[in-house]
Amino acid sequence: MTTEKLSCDLVVVGSGAGGLSTAVTAKKNGLNVIVLEKDEVFGGTTAFSGGVLWIPGNHHGRAQNPNDTRDAAVEYIRNEAGSYFNTEGVNAFLDKGPEMVDFFERETAVKFIPTLYPDYHPTLGGGVDIGRSILAAPFDIRQLGKDIKRMRPPLKTITFIGMMFNSSNADLKHFFNATKSLSSFLYVCKRLAIHMKELARYGRGVNVTSGNALASSLAKSALDLNIPIHTSAPARELIQEQGRVTGVRTVIDGREVVIEAAKGVVLACGGFAHDVKRIAEAYPHLKRGGEHHSPVPESNTGDGIALAEQIGVAVKCEFKDTSAWMPTSLVPNKDGSFGKFPHLLDRYKPGVIGVSPLGKRFCNESESYHDVGSSMIEACSKSAKTYMWLICDQTCLSKYGLGFVKPAPMPIGSFLRNGYLKRGKTLKELAEVIGVDAYQLSRTVEEYNQGAVAGEDRQFGRGTTAFNRYLADPENKPNPCVAPLQKGPYYAVKVFVGDLGTFDGIDTDVYGQVLDAEGQGVEGLYAVGNDRRSIMGGAYPGAGITLGPIMTFGYITGRRVAGIDDSLELSEPKSETQAHSLMEEAAHGRQAAG
Repeated sequence: MTTEKLSCDLVVVGSGAGGLSTAVTAKKNGLNVIVLEKDEVFGGTTAFSGGVLWIPGNHHGRAQNPNDTRDAAVEYIRNEAGSYFNTEGVNAFLDKGPEMVDFFERETAVKFIPTLYPDYHPTLGGGVDIGRSILAAPFDIRQLGKDIKRMRPPLKTITFIGMMFNSSNADLKHFFNATKSLSSFLYVCKRLAIHMKELARYGRGVNVTSGNALASSLAKSALDLNIPIHTSAPARELIQEQGRVTGVRTVIDGREVVIEAAKGVVLACGGFAHDVKRIAEAYPHLKRGGEHHSPVPESNTGDGIALAEQIGVAVKCEFKDTSAWMPTSLVPNKDGSFGKFPHLLDRYKPGVIGVSPLGKRFCNESESYHDVGSSMIEACSKSAKTYMWLICDQTCLSKYGLGFVKPAPMPIGSFLRNGYLKRGKTLKELAEVIGVDAYQLSRTVEEYNQGAVAGEDRQFGRGTTAFNRYLADPENKPNPCVAPLQKGPYYAVKVFVGDLGTFDGIDTDVYGQVLDAEGQGVEGLYAVGNDRRSIMGGAYPGAGITLGPIMTFGYITGRRVAGIDDSLELSEPKSETQAHSLMEEAAHGRQAAG
């Protein structure tokens, strides 16, 4: 077979936020860029995500919380990352994050809106209750034209017949209140009518939100710049000449192609969440025989890391928490397969508790998904059974639903029949159905209820932080996160540890250049996104701590490859005065552009 040759300045392997932000930045700064995506759709894990970016100092957040400071952000990250605190990386992130937001809003189709998200640990030193997390603005994917079919659809289990919602969107409140409020009922009817028209015409909803909006608007920005995004085009091998990476061997439209890249190759393959061998060695619950179910795209099999290892780069998993943990349940499909449902909302609702296989509560269920996942791993450390049961009563189920089960008046019979939802008329009966000790489960609920009737969680302090309360029910008084379990029948859903992507990865310098085993840069090779080791050190400080750094370092790497010197090599945190000067420069830049 004849091998075809192409040439460009930069090849980007992967089409999520990391790859596309790098590609767009490099193209805007004069480079000829080609993007390769092994899947048949582009968008990567970003398209499945919440589309939130954590960017301290961004102009949306400063308008919400003008009292927030760079020093506070440094303190917060230092407290979260502990011994893994990366001074140089944190400096670069805080310097260039706000600038990145301004660049994409000014120069591309990507737009952001503020959120009300608190940091995940707002009472920790440097934490804040608002102002650091921003959200991709909704996007009409009809702007992609013929490429609409190549855009990865959202994760099916977090949509309603394909309709998307933001967790902070008013849509959710209307859908929860549709049977209680005429205005909400009419709103839902209109929303459904529009969505059904979109399904009939396009085969999917076209007004997308969250990560689907971010991935779509990034792809639109790349395509508008005539950056080719080749799908079904896996990178097979890196090409090296005299120690420098000069291109990549791939397959495009079934043809073997060698792409020569004058400036090098960027690895942006999404990490190793579905690399069976690597996670078996890295995840403690898999080491002891437990299960792991990741809802991220199955194509995230560690290809970028494998490509780097092929040329001698050593990649180790060193963080205590190798990945961003996500409690995940398995939803049976009619064909015998399972959909993976990430538990993003139900755990915060009053009247939902989580118990270990022993029938005991083990954490504050209203902490972040990462914290709950980490606590689940720890609570089950002496057993191969690494899962929990989320439990509620009839009142709670009817009002909020549980997992993939929707609230009343949606029927629950199919979920009882396929085994996703378990039911018992009494706690004793439920315990027998789910295989936990009946006495222990009854004692656990009784102990919880003693405080819950007064709105207190006496064991774990649920509802005591702004983040705990953010996704709870503000109408539930006095504590939006806490209510007793009192009215049978009782229900349970089995929840495993999953992930939203990996934290550990390829070691790079601050600009994204891959480092070899001796800490020297590999000429012509860069890594971004989840292929690159996270600057958060395996911690999860707030909503968007993956996408925020991912796009920021994609921006930094794109500029670096294009020959722009951002002078980021500092050994000490910058002073508040220096940071203020940078913010002023960014503000003047926006005014000049506007």
